[in-house]
Amino acid sequence: MELLHPCLNVTDMDRAVAFYTKELDFTESWSFETPDGETENRYLVAENGVELQLSKTEDVDELEQGTAWDHFAVSVESVDRAFEEVDHHGVVKEPTDVQAAGTRIAFVRDPDGHVIEFVEPLDD
Repeated sequence: MELLHPCLNVTDMDRAVAFYTKELDFTESWSFETPDGETENRYLVAENGVELQLSKTEDVDELEQGTAWDHFAVSVESVDRAFEEVDHHGVVKEPTDVQAAGTRIAFVRDPDGHVIEFVEPLDD
């Protein structure tokens, strides 16, 4: 079994796609609507092939953050630069080193409140 993609519910599809393509360099790959036309799904892919599904259901303009969803991680060249440059929508955790994992990390929110972890390997 392998992870195919995380799916994020969003309140504004165009805003979400713009955030992930402009701020995190994902590329839109394909899309579809449910047969009833109520839900739009757009798929984005990162340079390394990781896919992200964004889903917008008609008339859903507010999301509740559940307890089962935590975050997804993306690798970046510089956590500090990404943290400063990305037009994020809230700081969850400022850049810090995690020696046990050999990484530098930071956590921010996207426009709908989903948490994104930036990960950079520490130099040995």
